[in-house]
Amino acid sequence: MTEQRQDNRPPSPTPPSRRSQRRQTVAELRSQGRAGPGLRDILPGFLGMVLVTAGPVVGLAWLYRAYGVGALLLGALLLAAATLIGVPWRRAVVRRRGGRYTPAELAVLDDHGLAVAAERILRRDGWHVLPMPDDGRPRLYARDRRDRRLDVSFRPVEGGPGAAEPPGGPATLREPGGPADDRVIRVVISMGAYSPAEIEWASRPGGDHLVDGRQLQQWASGTSLDALGLLN
Repeated sequence: MTEQRQDNRPPSPTPPSRRSQRRQTVAELRSQGRAGPGLRDILPGFLGMVLVTAGPVVGLAWLYRAYGVGALLLGALLLAAATLIGVPWRRAVVRRRGGRYTPAELAVLDDHGLAVAAERILRRDGWHVLPMPDDGRPRLYARDRRDRRLDVSFRPVEGGPGAAEPPGGPATLREPGGPADDRVIRVVISMGAYSPAEIEWASRPGGDHLVDGRQLQQWASGTSLDALGLLN
């Protein structure tokens, strides 16, 4: 009877394998943000690096075999020229995407390009930005961690508002369901300068914060709006 009872006992659970334990440990570390990238994360970048490094070498070797030393030298010169042009261009693209612009880069922007630049600069400074076009004109709404809210509009250098018209027009957000108007800081950005009448109009209580071309260049180079004294 004793032997029969022992045979009817359920089998003991199989201990997990080392592989499953390792997977569980890695999953726990990743959930805690303590694990490094896995093979799937680094493989695309590694393959891209191999192609970028080995591709030109393979191409030059093929040119040498197919057409001789002259083709090899010509290919090397073209590769060097492409590197000299491509590397600075790539760095400039990455810099602009990070919200930093040179005065020359700002000077060639149109209204929509300036709005894109302002959006990137605000994101650089930690603002959460939402584009809100107004009748086809670019406009941005932004909020930071201090719950400050910006209504950003843009004034064209040519054909902008005159002395009798306030810059940016009615720059408050009064659309149904929009943010509370009392908590919005209105900012008007221009590539040029404002007239004395516009500055006087904006200096009234509750007026707009004007960003002219000089301040825009400082802002785009890395200075925040707070450091410029525009949001104080």
